[in-house]
Amino acid sequence: MSVELAVWHEPEPITKEHAETVFQALRRGEPDAAAPHPGVAAFAARLAEAERVSPACAVVSVDPERADEVSGEAFALARECGLVCYDPQRGLVHNLAPLGVYSGMQMHTGDGMIVVDPDLRLVTDALATMAPQNPFTALVVFGEHFIQTSPEITGYELEYKDSVQDLMFRTHVSDLETVQDAFTEYATGGRAFLDGHDWRRV
Repeated sequence: MSVELAVWHEPEPITKEHAETVFQALRRGEPDAAAPHPGVAAFAARLAEAERVSPACAVVSVDPERADEVSGEAFALARECGLVCYDPQRGLVHNLAPLGVYSGMQMHTGDGMIVVDPDLRLVTDALATMAPQNPFTALVVFGEHFIQTSPEITGYELEYKDSVQDLMFRTHVSDLETVQDAFTEYATGGRAFLDGHDWRRV
């Protein structure tokens, strides 16, 4: 069974729920599901695993063992071509904006997803997918700092590292919303989350 991704153009950021609705409409061949866009043909021409199924949409199909490798290429190329990329297996949509303040920041998840310059909505949604099969999420600015989290029985472990000063801190938070707020603050250059918890150095 292959892993699928779908790309199309949206003039504004969309929710994962809206992306699923559009994806299903595109699969049914509904002509008004998405507008034609030149980026679709450009995307399909540059990614071997992609097929342009209409002027409005291209679909990527790949064997599971190559899914992580090809998905990373697809996410980056979709952005370059001005398209959103929907991952129906994870139920996540990659929008063009808004982005964080750190160029080249990477998001890593425990189920193998790596995204360079993830949009902020994607970060929030990805955090909500953590589970035994997806046991962590991290935002990393290599050589500078990172934030990461993993679920615990009574909440979430949250870690922050300042790589420049070689300082790492850990705390426990009880709810996902607090973790999501911390990741958004981190991605947008804020550090208020460091003052809101009792941290221990590790």
